Amino acid sequence: MKKMIVLLFAFVLLGSMQGPVSAQNNLGTPPLDGVYHKQHIPNRVPVPYEHLREADVMWTKRIWRVIDMRQKINLPLYYPMDKQAGRQSLMQVIYNAVTEGTLTAYTTDNDEFLTQVSVDELKKKLDKSDTITLTRPEPPYEEYDSMVSNPFRTSDVVLIRIKEDWFFDKQRSVMDVRIIGICPITESYDAVTGEFRGYDPLFWVYFPDCRPLFAKYDVFNRYNDAERRSFDDIFWKRMFGSYIYKENNVYDRRIVQYAKFMDGLLEAERIKDDLFKVEHDLWEY
Repeated sequence: MKKMIVLLFAFVLLGSMQGPVSAQNNLGTPPLDGVYHKQHIPNRVPVPYEHLREADVMWTKRIWRVIDMRQKINLPLYYPMDKQAGRQSLMQVIYNAVTEGTLTAYTTDNDEFLTQVSVDELKKKLDKSDTITLTRPEPPYEEYDSMVSNPFRTSDVVLIRIKEDWFFDKQRSVMDVRIIGICPITESYDAVTGEFRGYDPLFWVYFPDCRPLFAKYDVFNRYNDAERRSFDDIFWKRMFGSYIYKENNVYDRRIVQYAKFMDGLLEAERIKDDLFKVEHDLWEY
């Protein structure tokens, strides 16, 4: 009797040990790139905003910022340039969603989200073509114009503008900020001389519409691969570097229009410091 019990226990133990192995070696299952299935980020939903009434807002200020994704702190937003290991750059996520119709793109004529841009119009704008003058290699060495096409690459987007509102909620007694919109920007260069022409804003997207999408894509964490944050976490926790290029003013002008070079940087820091002082002066110590 004891031998039968021991034999039965051995069969059960052997079956439990072989079960996971046979499941992993199933010919119909693709290999797992890792030691576990990542299910946390793909199934995430964004943290909802706190309810806010107009009567609760006792002070507010609109700020426009620029995020340079070439800065070290912002590199997780810029890389990878090509999709790999389930990860995408921020611009790849935005571009795919806009071209698929998941997100709505708005014109850059203003940042009030009044005029939508169709997918066809957007692709026509992004896929540019330039005319360059070339010389024939044989006599009489005539010059002729040639059309050069420049298809859009998400890696060309190195700057992002964000529009946000800072406000004090007296119901919760906190200074808070909410991002309103995002605008990708590319740098424009002359096709022949390579001379820098300026910045080319592409389109605006409404940030609250982006949050459910951003919450499902993780961002590289250089310290711990098991603790990946989503794009929504990066914006929610303000884990990015930026500088202010405009505040709400009576002239509706940017800093660069009245302060240049070092004076412009100091003016941006002054606006940033004023936001801190407003919150600090609300309390008595």
